[in-house]
Amino acid sequence: MTFASDNWAGACDKVMEALAAVNTGLAPSYGADPATAQAREALSAYFEKEVAAFFVSTGSAANALAVASYSRPGGVVFCHVDAHLSRDEAGAPALAAPGLALDLLDGPRGMIDPDAFRRRLSAYPEGVVHHGQPALVSLTNVNEIGQCYGPREVSEIAMIAKERGMAVHMDGARFSNAIAHLGVTPAELTWRAGVDVLSLGLTKAGAWCAEVVVFFDPAMRRDVSYRHKQYAQLLSKNRFVAAQVSAMLKDKLAINLARHANRMASAVAEVLSASGKAQLVYSPQSNEVFAYLSPAALDALVEVGIKTGGWMSDSKTLPGPRSPDWTMQRFVASFRTTDTDVALLKDALAA
Repeated sequence: MTFASDNWAGACDKVMEALAAVNTGLAPSYGADPATAQAREALSAYFEKEVAAFFVSTGSAANALAVASYSRPGGVVFCHVDAHLSRDEAGAPALAAPGLALDLLDGPRGMIDPDAFRRRLSAYPEGVVHHGQPALVSLTNVNEIGQCYGPREVSEIAMIAKERGMAVHMDGARFSNAIAHLGVTPAELTWRAGVDVLSLGLTKAGAWCAEVVVFFDPAMRRDVSYRHKQYAQLLSKNRFVAAQVSAMLKDKLAINLARHANRMASAVAEVLSASGKAQLVYSPQSNEVFAYLSPAALDALVEVGIKTGGWMSDSKTLPGPRSPDWTMQRFVASFRTTDTDVALLKDALAA
């Protein structure tokens, strides 16, 4: 049994049905097919406005394409010190936009601190070529410590960015989990709060391979189309990604699956807290639980084959463990996590 990652969970039944349904007959290539048109319409309805949507194969590709689309000479991108953009993309954004520089920010609960962001921007005075040009700020939602930016928090960061003519990107690898936790609409958490581009991740929520770069200004479609091709993400049989997107958006399937995963994560957090062998870093707001575990607790999980994900953070704001030999572990629930899985975790910690 694993709590290591929701990537382990495979694809949900409705996605597999959609893939089988679109795998019949012939269809135009490179996104000129009916399934892609349907998915684009579904995305515009989902966000309550016309959007420009580009289908890609991975979250790294989504983030790189999104960020590079707002690149400029001497461009600087701001993100949290633990953001995937900084730690887990192997330099993909800089490869997509040569010369791009990252400036890393910190803040409590894995979030960018607005005051620190404003102060940092003062190090890039307008018109001074020695210091670069602020181009974009990236927010991860759900963030790297399992916490969620609400619309008000997104708006606060966006307002500061817009004052300097910057774009706002949201890395939404677990966007559906954030929506499920916050109880807001996709529009309220994105363009209505000032977000310009979203990396919409559906793979972790229950798709097989479905990531979308969503631009809330449809005029971006023209130029980004060329970047999409240049970055080798124009998929010849795009209908297979599009079918997954439509399936995940229909009847709020992605949000409903995420709601289940969030509920399972809350149950995991309760088990960990009650065990006396774990210390929650923060109360979970998504399908991820971060906790410090004692060596004995970790050994007990390993002994019965329960996998977790060891975790490190560069943030200076996280609470420390109650004992120096306790290590941070990440527990991730998915749409396939069951009450039985949680019960097995409870039994292992009680042993």
